[in-house]
Amino acid sequence: MSATTAVEMPEIGATGLTSKEVVQRIESGQSNAVKTSTSRSVQDIVRANVFTLFNGIIFAAMVLVLITGSWRDAVFGFVIIINTGIGIVTELRAKRTLDKLSILVASEFLVRRDGRDVEVPHNEIVLDDLLWIRAGEQVPADGQIIQTWGLELDESMLTGESRTVRHKVGEQVYSGATAVSGMALVKVNAVGSHSYAATLTAQAKVYKKTVSDLNKGINTILKFMTFLVVPLCILLILSQIHTVGGWGTALSTGEWRQAVVSAVAGVVGMIPEGLVLLTSLNFAVAAMRLARHNTLVQELESVETLARVDALNLDKTGTITDGGIAFNRLVMLDSANSAAEQASTQALYDCCNEEQPNGTGQAVLAGLKAQGYGAGAVESRVPFSSARKWSAVRKSGETWYMGAPEVIISALEGDYSSVLQQVNEYANDGNRVLLVARSTAPLSPRSGLRDAVEGANVSDGPQLDVQAEPVALVLCSEKIREDAERTLAWFREQGVRCRVISGDNPVTVGAIARRVKLTGDHEPVAMDARELPEDVNELARVLENVDVLGRVLPDQKKAIVQALHTQNHVVAMTGDGVNDALAIKEADLGIAMGNAAPATKAVAQVVLVDSKFSHLPDVVARGRQVMANMERVASLFLVKTVYSALISLGVVMTQIPYPYLPRHITYIGALTIGMPAFILALAPNTRRYMPGFLKRVVAFALPGGIATALSVLLAAWVLPPVMGWNVTGDAADLSALRATSAIILFAMGVFVLARVARPLNGWRGVLVAVFAAAGVIGAFVPFVANFFALILPTGATMVATLIALAGSALIFALCLWLAPLVRGLTGKLSRRY
Repeated sequence: MSATTAVEMPEIGATGLTSKEVVQRIESGQSNAVKTSTSRSVQDIVRANVFTLFNGIIFAAMVLVLITGSWRDAVFGFVIIINTGIGIVTELRAKRTLDKLSILVASEFLVRRDGRDVEVPHNEIVLDDLLWIRAGEQVPADGQIIQTWGLELDESMLTGESRTVRHKVGEQVYSGATAVSGMALVKVNAVGSHSYAATLTAQAKVYKKTVSDLNKGINTILKFMTFLVVPLCILLILSQIHTVGGWGTALSTGEWRQAVVSAVAGVVGMIPEGLVLLTSLNFAVAAMRLARHNTLVQELESVETLARVDALNLDKTGTITDGGIAFNRLVMLDSANSAAEQASTQALYDCCNEEQPNGTGQAVLAGLKAQGYGAGAVESRVPFSSARKWSAVRKSGETWYMGAPEVIISALEGDYSSVLQQVNEYANDGNRVLLVARSTAPLSPRSGLRDAVEGANVSDGPQLDVQAEPVALVLCSEKIREDAERTLAWFREQGVRCRVISGDNPVTVGAIARRVKLTGDHEPVAMDARELPEDVNELARVLENVDVLGRVLPDQKKAIVQALHTQNHVVAMTGDGVNDALAIKEADLGIAMGNAAPATKAVAQVVLVDSKFSHLPDVVARGRQVMANMERVASLFLVKTVYSALISLGVVMTQIPYPYLPRHITYIGALTIGMPAFILALAPNTRRYMPGFLKRVVAFALPGGIATALSVLLAAWVLPPVMGWNVTGDAADLSALRATSAIILFAMGVFVLARVARPLNGWRGVLVAVFAAAGVIGAFVPFVANFFALILPTGATMVATLIALAGSALIFALCLWLAPLVRGLTGKLSRRY
């Protein structure tokens, strides 16, 4: 808490709370502190990466192998531990990055305590505090006005309407509104979670997990494997016990150990252990990359969701416009020479050039300064008052007035209906219109200063000269973001339907939509939301033909999102006001601007920290990268799952020894799946999202998985009788079969990797070649060959292996050729029946 700066505040008799009363309220929880969280806790991250079903299965399998004493065959377990550690570290780095990004500098507010004014942080305001609301500040807590000095609030954050509201003594003000002009002393009557904004947040922040098409598909795969792994593991152990002569022989000779190791080889192969990890890593890395572009991702899965969005609802204020006002031009009402226009423009500058100009005055000054105008000599002045709606200056024997056209014209004698008609035409085109009038009568007394500052009765202040003559119209408009038109054009090209939803007048919003080319060369269709049907299905039909909606209430924004959902649209909603919070929460993806109300940022999955609409294409690109690359990776992992399951079934049904060891699948999986998948998952990819992730992954994996399984099983069935191997009684012959099967498995893995990595021109071809070469070179390195039981075939075994490899390549090509034919046939049958 610090003493206030040198700014002089009005003298008041109230002393406010004492220090003791403030401490009591803080201790009893009556402060403005609200607990917020922008990312997962460390405990949640560790739990999510460690305590998974498949980590449990892998750990159990590793323990089983370690019990047998074959620790080399248990190395797969340590790989999982290392990978899980990488996942935790990556997510913790992402958390640290996002937490840093989400810490916004909290403003300090002026309160009256112990008879003096002191500045305190937002969260140290307490119940019953006397709070000063000053121009430019956002109201931090709900309260009742005790005294006012012309306070005017912009409540667009709450209502969606951009017009300002003048408040009186005794009226309630709500957190989230912004003071535009004047000031007031307010007694705080609701803080923290009880304030209006926090109550709306609580209503909206009912936890709603981001629905990820990617995670849904992967979870479906994992659920299927859960039902498959356990019974197959039991059957594999039984079949391997049978191959060594039954339980009695296995226990007496110690062959049970080899049976367990063989069974685990099948189980480990079926588990796509790196798939979930890579998904989390991909989300976390994407979130960190977006953070570098000032985009805060509050739920990692949401980086994928925008890749699927086909309906984007945009709030006008804060998204397409930046909330500011821009001066457009001065329109002379009568044909006038350049000197008259210059005099009118200079008078306009001088009217706005007061001590504390409002937003419109600042915009006019900025626009005219850019044209080379500066302050002129002013004899006397009546500053602008929101109650009076005009200001005036006296200079060079003339009095110039500037203000609201309808107010000034209503005070003048004569018929100026044609001027009002022009005003309405410009207003309907999205402009804010002011009127400049001129008079030769002297300016009335300077009591206007008191009116503007102390809220005296307007009738006691200065009056307009009824003989004044309207000279010019001042056209201002909401300041459109420089990136709005470009970003909207990008979304149009990507097939995303954008709609503008605002609480403002639909004509005004429609004009802005036209300026940013919301619908390209076509005229946007605007509609007043008060005419919308309440039935959600009928609303959905109406929305198909509407581009712009004005006068939209907060509940209607939510209903619009729900209506779009009935038509199976994936909806994103942007906004910055409290009035947007419910719709943002209802949407598939909520996007808040960095300058948004706390309630809105709390419910959004993505926050554009610097409030730049142009970052949205970056989010889309990251989402597409995640979706397209994870589809590749999932296909790669699922091929291993398919062939491991099929080989295990073949082994169980024909009661043969398992054709390879766990260490073989660890070596081959690392080189043809694990490491390449990590690189492929993080590669650039801008492919547009197409529905049917799981269907495509399964359709890709089945031919490769079936071909690999057939190749290995045929080798295991055919080679022993051809080569004269006794695989059930001779360890050397079994090792030879397993070495040959491992070579076939590796070759098929390279084929599948080459198919996944297509096109192979450029770095993707190099990737496949490098990992293929690494696998071959490893077999010639003594330590690697001994550790992973890699045996290079010689003599007749070499010939048999080469023939088996040629047959495997033929089977692979045949399966790929048959796959589309089978899909076409099954499609025809399903349509027929």
